[in-house]
Amino acid sequence: MNYCLVLHVLGLILRVEAVLMLPAAVIGVAQRQAGSAMLLSAGITLAVGQILVMLPVKNTKMQARDGFAAVALSWIVLSLSGALPYVFSGVLPNYADAVFETVSGFTTTGATVLTFIEGHPDAVLFWRAQTQWMGGMGVLVLALALVPKLGEGSVYLMRAESPGPIKSKLTPRVGDTAKILYSIYIGLTAAETICLRIAGMPWFDAVIHAFTSISTGGFSVKNASVAAYHSIVIEWIIIIFMFLSGINFALLFYAIRRNFQAVFQSEELRSYTLMTLAASGLIAVNLIVHAGQAASLQTFTDSVFQVVTLMTTTGYMTKDYVLWPTFSQTILVLVMFAGGCAGSTAGGIKQIRLVLLMKNLRREVQRILHPRVVKTLESDGERVEEATLSGISLFFFAYILLLLLAALVVAWDDVGFTAAFTASLTCISNVGPAFDVLGPTSNFFGLSTVSKTVLSAEMLLGRLEIMPLLLLLFPDLWKKR
Repeated sequence: MNYCLVLHVLGLILRVEAVLMLPAAVIGVAQRQAGSAMLLSAGITLAVGQILVMLPVKNTKMQARDGFAAVALSWIVLSLSGALPYVFSGVLPNYADAVFETVSGFTTTGATVLTFIEGHPDAVLFWRAQTQWMGGMGVLVLALALVPKLGEGSVYLMRAESPGPIKSKLTPRVGDTAKILYSIYIGLTAAETICLRIAGMPWFDAVIHAFTSISTGGFSVKNASVAAYHSIVIEWIIIIFMFLSGINFALLFYAIRRNFQAVFQSEELRSYTLMTLAASGLIAVNLIVHAGQAASLQTFTDSVFQVVTLMTTTGYMTKDYVLWPTFSQTILVLVMFAGGCAGSTAGGIKQIRLVLLMKNLRREVQRILHPRVVKTLESDGERVEEATLSGISLFFFAYILLLLLAALVVAWDDVGFTAAFTASLTCISNVGPAFDVLGPTSNFFGLSTVSKTVLSAEMLLGRLEIMPLLLLLFPDLWKKR
């Protein structure tokens, strides 16, 4: 591994993080709450980043292993330094809790250990939401858009951080692709902010919820989340923008360029849309038939909101779905597994993986029936490499294995099987709330430090889709070339 180059990248990332702490610091200074904590955190982060950047780099050529190591270590370092505002402000004096909250922010998970959100300084709440906005599109993607190019090896950074089994560049240059993605990201954020303000949200609340909707993170400034606003208009605005954020941003780019053929032929988009409609419809019927709710717009809105917020792995709340019938809860667990589209800000297994796994299953059945037939798989009219299919199978196995192992650790806290299993699921899928005693009206504060540490690692594994962090455990990665 090229240690000097990797440390240089870490320094650049920390400098970007320090600069992005300043808006929260301005809010803190203006309100005379947590301003010094934010400035101190930014100063420490900037100093460490500057030291790393100043280290001499003899070989600037980045290889794949360097890219994966830089991405994995960047997310760890960002989380450790991003926890400083919580500690210095006294909001979360326990550093393990602060790291959990920060990891949950950067990975856009939305699981929280804060017990009374509305009682904390606006500066800290702004930073909390901003970590989700930074992590939604990717911290390395943000750095590639803001800082000078890191050479030809920058493509490895983007590949290691971008979600999904099939990587694509919108332009030949990685930096230009990053700028296009962030232009769309910023545009959606601004549009939702304006819509929410028109619908009656205060400006601060509108910005926070736009940050955490477009990033599919789910942190709110209200204890009752979106339910606190008692507005069906606000709920539908958030539904629309969450759904859009769960779509591959490349498809949004094609739609802007009026390349609707590429949009409509996307099998993943069709799967995502059909699953949303089917799950919402089934839950609405279940609530009407078994829960005795009226067949009204509110019932339909409740079902659509909870399906979209959990499938896009945003994690807002308008209703306590733990009180819903078992059938509805089971559907919500299934959509938490599925997640959104690859290349979006959503987590989960991703729709394209499910589509290709189903196609591969059908091909294997046909191979048994017709042994001599050779058939290749296609997605959106293009051939899918066997290496990609193998990678999807390995990812699915690792995903399930890590899910079960983390659930076993959380179960040691004796929170019950449902809570332990869904806590692990919500963290590796980057959803946020779990079920039972860790449901949407509760939080993760009562878990042990060991469980919080394991779940923090699981959130990072889920956001980076396992491999970049897993590679850190292999000694060969750390050997010099």
